[in-house]
Amino acid sequence: MSERAIPQFTAAALQRMLRGGLIVSCQALEGEALHGSAMMARMALAAVQGGAVAIRANSPDDVAAIRAQVSVPVIGLWKRDLPGFDVRITPRLEDALALVRAGADVIACDATDRPHPEGRSDELIAAIINETAAPILADVATVAEAEAAMSAGASFAATTLSGYVALPTPEEPDIELVREIATAIGSERTIAEGRYRTASQVAAALHAGALAVCVGGAITRPTEITERMIRDVRREGAALRRES
Repeated sequence: MSERAIPQFTAAALQRMLRGGLIVSCQALEGEALHGSAMMARMALAAVQGGAVAIRANSPDDVAAIRAQVSVPVIGLWKRDLPGFDVRITPRLEDALALVRAGADVIACDATDRPHPEGRSDELIAAIINETAAPILADVATVAEAEAAMSAGASFAATTLSGYVALPTPEEPDIELVREIATAIGSERTIAEGRYRTASQVAAALHAGALAVCVGGAITRPTEITERMIRDVRREGAALRRES
């Protein structure tokens, strides 16, 4: 059954709303202290009160709860662990349809060239567009994947999966990939995402051509923030001891 409806935000409107801004990813998986839709909705509201231009959220339940709390665009995804496949971000058409029903304004999906459960990533993008009116944010790891996603009809490409397909995962964000994708498909379609933890990194991505930057763990995952702070304090303390 088609989920097609008049979208709340067109791709052009999203470009205007996101330009130069911070998208905040509000996600907490099972086993994490903040897991739960009510908690994520409050987290999203706090992020918007702080100036976030959009929210990225995982699962239909979280999307619905967040949509009820904020007026900014909600980018929906659904992380699914399917036997035999490495792709996790909205891997099937039914996952995308569930997100649309929950109120997602944009659908994020894995657009890498890895095997997908329902064919190639471009086929998934085309199927989602055929069934819904929601703009697609293609999560990619390479320039070629971004270009293929645009050809399939995606509205945006994000560097979300850079460093997570070819391991080991680096510590720093892939700002050079942002620059290359922005050159290939245009700054108005390029979102920087993945391991952004500091203001200087976000500013560098915007300078490299990103329309907006998505930040998650550095803002919304207190366990990671605490672990990173403790690690940095120990490293700085060791350096001070060596100097004294």
